Amino acid sequence: MRKIGIIAKQNKPEAVAVVKELASWLKGHAVECFVEPEMARVVSHSALDKTEMARSVDMVVVLGGDGTLLAAARALQQKQVPLLGVNLGGLGFLTEITLPELYPTLEAILQGDYTTDDRMLLAARVWRKEKVIEQFTVLNDVVINKGALARIIELETTVDGAYLTTFRADGLIIATPTGSTGYSLSAGGPIVYPSLQSIIITPICPHNVTNRPLICPEQAKISITLCSGDQEVFLTLDGQVGFPMELRDRVEVERGAGCVKLVKSPTRSYFAVLRQKLMWGADIGGNR
Repeated sequence: MRKIGIIAKQNKPEAVAVVKELASWLKGHAVECFVEPEMARVVSHSALDKTEMARSVDMVVVLGGDGTLLAAARALQQKQVPLLGVNLGGLGFLTEITLPELYPTLEAILQGDYTTDDRMLLAARVWRKEKVIEQFTVLNDVVINKGALARIIELETTVDGAYLTTFRADGLIIATPTGSTGYSLSAGGPIVYPSLQSIIITPICPHNVTNRPLICPEQAKISITLCSGDQEVFLTLDGQVGFPMELRDRVEVERGAGCVKLVKSPTRSYFAVLRQKLMWGADIGGNR
């Protein structure tokens, strides 16, 4: 790898020091590196915005947390640039490389010793009066939920054109396997191994307690129509982008084009991450 981009959480002071150190380390290893314009002004380094970075670099190092990586993934997914997620706080599900592991991991990567996970994406389209008014691509989830003071909302849901049910709930989550350990998990959804190809439907606090999470095949096209018009309802993408919905708006969700390539930790398995994040008790057999 001869060109590497760096994306860092802008409001994290320690990120500035790490970016400076990382840029110097890469230069010492004959690797050209680029950072986002806002960070470049602080660290006095070559700048590229995310669009140019996706076209120009061989890999992107993401410094921050899972939220920083989600934003980077949405910006870079069309070019499928490998992403190395480095967590600057606690261990993350997506940013699973710790700061002490950064340079040994990069040493191995520069020697070609690394593997990536291909993570599926979801494409969401919002229809209003038979016109598509918004389109989004997400790595984690598409969420429809009510405002803080709103009553239960009604969401008429179909899968591949076949009527599923009308959920009466606080909302509905459509998640990828990657997103299964996010909001969907908090709402009672299943943990799905990230390399599996599937789409997860999870109701949020359903009025009918027999409404349970449902795993659909990757080819499924899910359509949700808002049947409640007298209260605030929002569409949220990866927990970061919000969009207000109106009565009879329809959200169509299906597998997105391409994928996100995440560089895997050389020292920690997915199950080790689960154990640590979800505190699944003592690791009796040691850290495998």
